[in-house]
Amino acid sequence: MAPMPLAPQLLGLAGWLVLTFGMAAIGGIASAKARGFYRDLVRPGWAPPGWLFAPVWSTLYLLMGIAAWLVWREGGFAPAATALTLFIVQLLVNALWTWIFFVWRKGALAFLEVLLLWALILATTLAFRQVRPVAAVLLLPYLAWVTFASALTFAEWRRNPGLLG
Repeated sequence: MAPMPLAPQLLGLAGWLVLTFGMAAIGGIASAKARGFYRDLVRPGWAPPGWLFAPVWSTLYLLMGIAAWLVWREGGFAPAATALTLFIVQLLVNALWTWIFFVWRKGALAFLEVLLLWALILATTLAFRQVRPVAAVLLLPYLAWVTFASALTFAEWRRNPGLLG
């Protein structure tokens, strides 16, 4: 297969980054007023400070967008349809978590949803590995962070039955 010309590659990178950060923005809308709510939660001692989430998530979204682009670069959407569809589905589920937790304040549902997200990230990582192994490696920090976020979601739900019913 001939290498893809530079212009389509750059447009593809921009497209995957716009999609990824666009979904991040949808989730971000839900957390825009969450600072006070997060501060008021009874959190475990190992919970990170609220200011840490934005730089961590920004880095993870950048890595995710690049990973999807690397998979797409291997021949477009069709040859990697399963992997890229999994990627898009997990982006949607990721954005939904913020709404469930911060807007609707449903702790049990947020915990179940983050477990689903974790499984989708793992499936996406394994699918990416089949197409472009380095893309799978780029998703590993995301999987690790969501593993941590799953434990944090559970702990916050259990410690805040009045706020996260």
